[in-house]
Amino acid sequence: MTEDDARALFVDRFGETKTAQVATFLDLVREENELQNLISPASVASIWARHGVDSAQLLFHVKHSGGSWLDIGTGGGFPGMVVAILRDDPVTMVEPRKKRAAFLQACVERLELHHATVSAAKVEGIEGRFAIISARAVASVEKLLQAAEHCATPATRWILPRGRIEAEELARLQRDRTRVFHVEHSLTDPQSSILIVDRNQGRAR
Repeated sequence: MTEDDARALFVDRFGETKTAQVATFLDLVREENELQNLISPASVASIWARHGVDSAQLLFHVKHSGGSWLDIGTGGGFPGMVVAILRDDPVTMVEPRKKRAAFLQACVERLELHHATVSAAKVEGIEGRFAIISARAVASVEKLLQAAEHCATPATRWILPRGRIEAEELARLQRDRTRVFHVEHSLTDPQSSILIVDRNQGRAR
């Protein structure tokens, strides 16, 4: 996917106004990347595809349009900031590194995202329940589900961008009969996957 293709996808799916906001945010990331390592320098030239669309595609896997969203380990703003720009429901971004959290807060204020919250903490300290939980390559799936379980309801959908998911890893996850795991392919990298996790309603606790 080229940068032109990526930007065209934003315009087609989300409109010119939202695309312009994303463009402003990506410019802020480029600038801040000179001061702190938010994204790999090698990925700056492909920021629309590698980070923009890679984040926005998570919205295509949401079951219902409404509901609060928790993004764990937001880092330089992916996917949390992109999600917050593209949707109007509450988004909470969890980023324990103070300098990165300060950058995210500055972006929230610059873009006037009044429905977005930045928490400079670990997810274990977050209160509340969320309809959607995302995390981009944070920890192992098992550890992540355990650490953030208190933030989920029986109806919560977990949307977890990962690298390549091996059959052995998926089989191990599927031993957990309280949850349903399935894999979607990433739009931006054929070698990457998005793990979708739902509560097994037949075994909901």
